[in-house]
Amino acid sequence: MRIDELVKDAKTIGIGGHIRPDGDCVGSTMALYLYLKKHYPNLKVDVFLEKIPESYKIIEATAEVKSDFKTDVDSYDIFFALDCGKERLGDAEKFFDAAKKTVNIDHHVSNEGTGDENYIVPTASSACELVYDCIDKDKLDAEIAKAIYMGIITDTGVFKYSNTSPATMQVASDLIGYGFDFGSLIDSVFYEKTYVQNQIMGRALLESMLFMHGDCIVSVVSRQTMDFYHAESSDLDGIVSQLLLTTGTECAIFMYEIGSLEYKVSLRSKGKVNVAKIAELFGGGGHSRAAGCTMNGTQHDIINSLSEYIERDLKGVLAAN
Repeated sequence: MRIDELVKDAKTIGIGGHIRPDGDCVGSTMALYLYLKKHYPNLKVDVFLEKIPESYKIIEATAEVKSDFKTDVDSYDIFFALDCGKERLGDAEKFFDAAKKTVNIDHHVSNEGTGDENYIVPTASSACELVYDCIDKDKLDAEIAKAIYMGIITDTGVFKYSNTSPATMQVASDLIGYGFDFGSLIDSVFYEKTYVQNQIMGRALLESMLFMHGDCIVSVVSRQTMDFYHAESSDLDGIVSQLLLTTGTECAIFMYEIGSLEYKVSLRSKGKVNVAKIAELFGGGGHSRAAGCTMNGTQHDIINSLSEYIERDLKGVLAAN
């Protein structure tokens, strides 16, 4: 897929990513937005995302994102759905449906392609890696490279996850050649925390519990706790990854309350548990080592439901060995 070929006859372009945008979603949409704005100044380009977490606002032009999902365009000539299928575009799905032409770029194995043109590569590390594939490398600059790099490091856990390939490392190597401060970017995205974020992470770690003979760890943050710290959902980023770093564990579950008997669930694995398959059973999805879903019930019922499938995976691995 070549972006330049797709947009050569267009006058209006819309770009959208999935609800609750993560680093790859923000990085891929902003990289494409910056690329088009800088090299096609006569195009009208709009990017639609829900509220962007503060740590990702290090990317240029995030202030121009239309988080109110308002536009004066009746029908975009092209609408790009990045890092998801159209069903996860949230309020931007209507713009995708109304567009004259639709393009879907994604790396999630569950996405069969929801656009008129599709570039779906499940073996890629991230949507950002695919955006890099599709653009003219001679037109990159430091800010576009920075946006792409951010998406790659967030979806690979700074190159720790199994979705990191030699090709991914080569792309990353090419990107840092554009001269942005990649060390500061990694600190900003992964390690720097606000006081509130540190407080609520400390609370989550303090109240975590080991179970299944120490193979799994779980922590739950209630709505009451979030209100006490004046925390938003974005303030909880990174907690599940920190839980997984507990010595001896194979799987981590982190949940926070989003409604009455309703929880957002994040799952992480060191490799023996395919958390994507488990999340899919409950209407979610993701990758084999990092996935999520939304579940209803008491926290104990949810943990019991998840642990049944986690235990099956672990027993399967043990039996195979």
